[in-house]
Formats: sequence, C-alpha cells, structure tokens
Amino acid sequence: MLKNIIFDLGGVIYDIRYENIAEAFVKMGAGNLVSLYSKSQQSNFIDLFEEGRITSSAFCEEIRRLSAVSLTDAQITEAWNAILIDVPRERVDFLLKLKEKYNLYLFSNTNAINYDCFVPYLRAKFGFDFFPTLFKAAYFSHILQIRKPKPEGFQRIIEEQRLNPSETLFIDDSPQHIAGASQCGLRTHHLRNDEKIENLCYKTL
Repeated sequence: MLKNIIFDLGGVIYDIRYENIAEAFVKMGAGNLVSLYSKSQQSNFIDLFEEGRITSSAFCEEIRRLSAVSLTDAQITEAWNAILIDVPRERVDFLLKLKEKYNLYLFSNTNAINYDCFVPYLRAKFGFDFFPTLFKAAYFSHILQIRKPKPEGFQRIIEEQRLNPSETLFIDDSPQHIAGASQCGLRTHHLRNDEKIENLCYKTL
C-alpha cells in the first residue's frame, strides 16, 4: 500500500532547461563554461556547491577563474538562474489534491543561488509559502549537505520521517538518482522526458 511520495523538484515539479545556463554564458562571452553542467554530470566544485560546502561567493569566484572573460557575481547569478523556467499552476493544483491522499515530501539537488531565486518567486506567484504548504518536509541538498544519488540522503529522510520504504514512492527524472533511492528500498519511478506527474500519477497511484 502506498502512503508516501517523495518528489524531485527540477524536471519533475519545476520545469527546467539545463541548456539555458550554457546559452547564457555563451551570450556573455564565456562559451568555455558550456561543459560545466548537465543533467547527467557536472564539475566537482558544483557538487560541493550543491552540498553547501562552498558559499555562493566562492562559487562565483571559481566560475570567474574558469571563465574566458571577467564576469560579475550578478552575471553569474543571472546565468545560473536561467535554468529555472516555471511551475505550471495545474501541477500545483494536482499536488494539493494529491496531498489529501498521500504524505508528500521533496528531495532536491539544488544550491543557494537557485534556492534564493525560486523560493520568493513561487511565493509571489501562488500567494503562499510553496514548500511548507505542499510538503510535510522538503529537503534541499545544499541545506542537508548531501546530494542525490548518495544513499545516505535517502536514508536520512526515511529515518527522520519514519517512513516505511515499501510504502514510499520516489519520483525523479535522473536514472542515477533512481538507482540511489532503490538501494534504500524505496519504490521508484523514473520520469521520462515525455511524462508529466499530473498525468502519470492519476494512472499509477
């Protein structure tokens, strides 16, 4: 019996486009940064940033060091936030309905720059504190200091929320994260590019 659902954020709830970051840097003359970040892999210092082990200032300094041009913190922030597109209102309506039946949780690989952008944006768009309203608990890698697919991140959530893995579904769009969740006994669904949770869940939950 399914009682709990853990959602990824980017690519599952929040529409994103990884290529936007590279394209923004290209427009700024820093085309050599294109290979730093993708859905499947990224540079080690970005992993550290997503685990909250380096500050936003240190992150910007490293981007500047690697860049072919001199970029300001504001330019780097603009490029890094270009990945964020939007959360459709119908998806939020779906989650509000879903939480009447299941305990909803969130586990997102993110960073301080994106977090400081999307939290106030979502509050302004929907008129409520997005994450406390929709989820019993929301875990962000830069606050938790563990990023997916490390199994200890999933295990931490299981233990803190006292979840039974066999009663808990994890939904993510990255196969490596699905693999990490499976190691902890969670039920999983790999969300494909052509799937939307508001359509998928009606059929499978």
